[in-house]
Parts: sequence; structure tokens; C-alpha cells
Amino acid sequence: MSTRTLVINADDLGHDPAITRGILKAMREGVVSSASLMVNTPYSEAAAQESGGLSLGLHLDLARGQPLWSEFPRESLGAQGQFTEGRAAGLTADVVEAETRAQLERFTQLTGRAPKHIDVHRHLHLHANVLEGVAKAAKDAKVPVRALDSIMRHALKKLGVPTNTHFVGDTSDDPYWTLERLEAELVALPSEGIIELMCHPGYRPEKVKSSYAAQREVELATFVDPKAKEALSRLGLTPVDFGVLAPAS
Repeated sequence: MSTRTLVINADDLGHDPAITRGILKAMREGVVSSASLMVNTPYSEAAAQESGGLSLGLHLDLARGQPLWSEFPRESLGAQGQFTEGRAAGLTADVVEAETRAQLERFTQLTGRAPKHIDVHRHLHLHANVLEGVAKAAKDAKVPVRALDSIMRHALKKLGVPTNTHFVGDTSDDPYWTLERLEAELVALPSEGIIELMCHPGYRPEKVKSSYAAQREVELATFVDPKAKEALSRLGLTPVDFGVLAPAS
């Protein structure tokens, strides 16, 4: 039996209706095996309803939108009471933990189930205080957390939180996951471990502004292309979800 496991996860479900439609297409007609849901947007509820039966994690948002924890400190928010990405570095671990718990609870309310994992919008858990707060909430909830690198992986494991062994994926000015890049990266994947391939398929956003807009449509085309499935088959890879990670003890 292979010791290598691949999770293909699409970020930003619920960020915008058009993004949601694209992600759901990539999951139902393509090779994407998991998605992460934002729960603090005007489009979260519809996204949760439309994604019944699919594997979802929490896309924890501390970068934009409104906090869900009723006691979130106002001085850490923008003028309209919204998250501001640049202020995440100044949040205490306790505040992040409380907000994570609130978003986990909202996820369960929207979907009727617990998330399969947690990842963080804009990778804000690169800040040590954010990672600590997320990890504490995740450990209690017995939910894995995405690790971006070996430093984060070590920190999560030290805190008793299960996480992926390897991580691949990014965004850029140009579309990141072209078919050519996907085929090349699949061949170069590590030979063992739990690998997360992060992606951002979708249609061009209709309601929100995003620097990654038309690029999402290129990614969508990549992940629904029959050649993507063929490449996975040649390598003996069947994408799964984060259920492959054991719960925290």
C-alpha cells in the first residue's frame, strides 16, 4: 500500500457566489477533493447549503469581514468593525482562540457537521500568536490544521494538533495552477506523507474585489480537465480529504 496521500483542497468557498460555483464544479466534475468554507461572509450560508455531501474544512477569516466572537476587541478592528489583515499580527493568542471557536461553531451551524480541517485565509497563521490561538481551539475540537512549512508543522505537532506532512500551492499575478504546472508538480510530489495541494479554482468574482480573479477560471479549467485525472491515475493517486489525519489526542 502506498504511504503517500494527496488532498487537493480549494480555498475560499463562500467568499463570493461565483467563486463558490466554480469550486463546487471542480469538486463534482473534477479532481478537487476538499474545500474550505468561509463562515463570516454574506454568501457563507448559501455556499454551505449548496455543498451538501462534499468534504469541507473551515477557512478561518481574520483578514476581512466581521468577527463572530461577540467580545472581539474593537480596537483590533477597522472603522466599520471589520477585520483588517494588517492588524492580525497584533492579536493575542487568546483573542484568536476565541474567534476560532466562534467560527468553528458557525461552521457546524451552517453545515450540520464538524469541519474536516482548519486553514487560515491569507495564511495569517504564519504569525506565531495566530497559530497558537488557532491550534488551541483546534486541539479541543480535534480538528487538523494546515501547515505551510516545517516550522509550522513542528509547532502544531508540539501542541498536539495533527497536520499535513507536505504543502504545495500558491497564487501569483499569473494563474498558478495551469495544467502544465499541475502535471509537473504531481510528478515531483514527495514519495510519502500526507500532501496538501492548495488551489483556488472558481469563476471571476461577482460581488467582491479580489486580486486573484480571472486567474481562478484558469485553475478551474485545469482541475476539471480530463488530463488532470489521467495524470493522477498514472501516478496511482486518488485525492482524498483531511479525514486521513488522525484526531488530536
